[in-house]
Amino acid sequence: MPSPEQHPGPPVVHYPVPLHPAANAPLATVTPTALPAVTSVQLPDGRIVTGYTLTPAPPVPAGTPGAVPAWAKTTALLAPTVGGGITAAGIGLSYAAPGLIAMSYVLWSAAALVAAAVIAVPVLLRTARRATSSNRGGGSTHITQNITATGLFGRANGTINHH
Repeated sequence: MPSPEQHPGPPVVHYPVPLHPAANAPLATVTPTALPAVTSVQLPDGRIVTGYTLTPAPPVPAGTPGAVPAWAKTTALLAPTVGGGITAAGIGLSYAAPGLIAMSYVLWSAAALVAAAVIAVPVLLRTARRATSSNRGGGSTHITQNITATGLFGRANGTINHH
């Protein structure tokens, strides 16, 4: 180092000094077998330098998406349709609710009328029959028929009796 009284000289660069290799000194690469990431290289000036080699890692391929399954496509296409249908049905039921309530009352009334008719009609017919038979003097007219025929296509003979 220069003394403080002397002016310092120009800076001296010690490291990237270009060398011109000799024509008879080819570059040789020697790889030790024990360490795969270590490589020895002979420099142009004849020195052998050993160091780690930096090999670029192969790029990791981005996960290529596979084909979308058919059921997923169908579900994705049907989801809005089904949701819209359910929404429309809910709106329609909200508008139709008063009419549906009235229809339920009408159906219950019709069911009650049918049940009453099943019970009342035979009772009324029986009562009417008794009333008509009592007006004729207590009796009724009986008609009997006696028909006979011989053979499949034979002529039929018969009598009708009024009692």
